[in-house]
Amino acid sequence: MKFSHFILMVCVLPSSLKAQNKATITISNNSVLDRKETVAAIKWKDIVASYPQIDTANFTIINSKTKKQIPFQLEHKGQSTIQNLLVQIDIKAKSSLQLFIQKGKPEKFISKTFARFVPERLDDFAWENDKIAFRTYGKALEKTEGDAYGFDVWVKRTSKLVLNDRYKRNDYHIDHGDGLDYYHVGYTLGAGNMAPFVKDTIRYSGNYHRWKILDNGPLRTTFQLIYDSWNAGGIKVQAIKTISIDAGSQLNRIENVYTFDDKKPLPVVVGIIRREKAGVILLNEQQGIMGYWEPTFEKEGTTAVATILSTPAKKMWVDKEQLLTLTSVKNNEPIVYYSGAAWDKAGQITNSKQWQDYLDHFNQELQNPFIINVKDTSITKK
Repeated sequence: MKFSHFILMVCVLPSSLKAQNKATITISNNSVLDRKETVAAIKWKDIVASYPQIDTANFTIINSKTKKQIPFQLEHKGQSTIQNLLVQIDIKAKSSLQLFIQKGKPEKFISKTFARFVPERLDDFAWENDKIAFRTYGKALEKTEGDAYGFDVWVKRTSKLVLNDRYKRNDYHIDHGDGLDYYHVGYTLGAGNMAPFVKDTIRYSGNYHRWKILDNGPLRTTFQLIYDSWNAGGIKVQAIKTISIDAGSQLNRIENVYTFDDKKPLPVVVGIIRREKAGVILLNEQQGIMGYWEPTFEKEGTTAVATILSTPAKKMWVDKEQLLTLTSVKNNEPIVYYSGAAWDKAGQITNSKQWQDYLDHFNQELQNPFIINVKDTSITKK
């Protein structure tokens, strides 16, 4: 009897040992800037290398300090396989944050980014995050009285997603408490669109004709706009624009690929429409930052717009219609820049100095990316 009891004990002990598989992500901010509401991307291959048993439908990300779950997203970039794990975090300057990946049921987090094709409004394509919203114009609007070439801004003063409600209401030029569309684009580049600049002339394309959503929230939305070929001052050009918007950011990341039959680089400009009344203009060629604090409209408030290049700015200037930054691209090679907007009635950026500070801070963040390390921290518990 004692012997059989001993055998039972031997059999039970191994089954009482539970292996808790998990990995630890260390995100280091070595800059002198505090980083708030920042979306960080961790390569999925690094996650799998440290946590090969991970179940993509049954894991959580835990903040090591608060012990609470944080929002995350599996980014595909239009691929069938996962490319990155996205997390939204705050990190003080010269400090690090540890996140634990472990098995468990993730909480339901509110989506903070969204984009969609809007066929009911003449083929608009619209996108937003918890700070600001944008749209561009499609094929159905071409060559009509209401056509426009640039990016449009929909200002908002709520963290909620508003696009669907505004289109459903079909009354987005009036502020119903969450913002409105009072931004005028016309035949300009609007809020930071890009176009070829050949023989000292902006060579506008037609509107986008095809689109593709690569990821759609909750922390990052990415989509492509495809433009048919057009005559850019004697050069046949095609374009694909890949636009990403992150939760918490006032600016989009825009990656353009121009295809053209020329060995020479193609000159291109990024533009911001200028208003008749005076505003505050920022032209920083050295840093590639072009900013505009628009004149205030009595009822609607003030919109701020900006672009930041990742390639050298050859020239910046202001003409009667637009603020312009000149750079160049090579055939079939991507060019990356950032453009976006803010609204003073949202209550976070309320004057031109704060807008300039935001842009400087954003640019410094680009120059000082996070250092990310993933390691296996599986433990065995009794």
